[in-house]
Amino acid sequence: MVESQSTSATAMENHDSQTNKQVQEIAADYNHLPERYIRKQDEQYGSLNNAGVSSPITQDIPVIDVSLLTSSLSELDKLKSAVSSWGCFQAINHGIEGSFLEKVREISELFFRFSGEEKKKYLRAEDNIEGYGNDMVLSEKQTLDWNDRLYLNVLPKHQRRLQFWPQNPSNFREVVDEYVSKIELINEFLLKALARSLNLEETSFLDQYGTSATMQARFNYYPPCPWPDKVFGVKAHADISILTFLLQDKEVEGLQVLKDGQWVGVPILPHALTISIGDQLEIMSNGIFKSPMHRVLINSKDARMSVALFCMPQTEKDIGPVDGLVTDETPRLYKNVTFTVDSFFNNYQKGRRAIDACKI
Repeated sequence: MVESQSTSATAMENHDSQTNKQVQEIAADYNHLPERYIRKQDEQYGSLNNAGVSSPITQDIPVIDVSLLTSSLSELDKLKSAVSSWGCFQAINHGIEGSFLEKVREISELFFRFSGEEKKKYLRAEDNIEGYGNDMVLSEKQTLDWNDRLYLNVLPKHQRRLQFWPQNPSNFREVVDEYVSKIELINEFLLKALARSLNLEETSFLDQYGTSATMQARFNYYPPCPWPDKVFGVKAHADISILTFLLQDKEVEGLQVLKDGQWVGVPILPHALTISIGDQLEIMSNGIFKSPMHRVLINSKDARMSVALFCMPQTEKDIGPVDGLVTDETPRLYKNVTFTVDSFFNNYQKGRRAIDACKI
């Protein structure tokens, strides 16, 4: 549904001159694929032979009509089933007009069309993930992702670092601000619905989410690659958010979810939002809801873009399984913990899941 680093990490970043280039720049040289981007056999999360968007699994990613969740028990049960088995779903009738979602895609597309010189005005600092560029290099053995991104802290507003917010296109900040407000409302609505689906008080998850929760936005650009079977747009991982909201590309597929040991392609559904459970909601639900492993594949001819918003609980106190879900029959599966974005990136780049350290 993806770093505060030390001086040694920065030194590693300079180890290979290619890592100082953005992927868009590297993609322009179709005669050479840097070794650092060539993916390894993924023994833990499935064979590379199952790398296509299609999959032997015949089930479809669940589609949930958000507008029915307060009036239809069957739709609520469908939501519970979706996030308990898949960990994700395609949300339709979520209240955001398709024309506005087009604006969100448009500002992202326009930004990545700018010259390298223009985009580098917003280049991330060496010791921070926020801004434009690609992810930090923590190890010489690390496989790099075939993407560039613009990563922004969007909530709370007083923590925004506007020096990383593009001034062009001119409506970028206005559109992002409106989109964040809309997602904030859907996030609250879904957390209430998910609590009701478990016969809990509807604020059970929101109480832990807190009033000082944060949200990060990640605008992703995946350049085409002549050797798409040799790179990952994003390596296999699970999010540490409570919920992740993804606006997919309109035309180019690439997102895959791991289901029953097989990679399943997430199709493009017009005006839908792809919503996935994060590690923190898996913990709050005591393992009933699943935080799915997912990855992104690359197209050989066409660029792909997406916009992800990560809703993160407050960090003033630990989160843990909701009391009503811990019984003699369903014992506590996770410790109380506090997640940070830094811890996620450190685990992600080392091929580990942050949630594994939280299990009892």
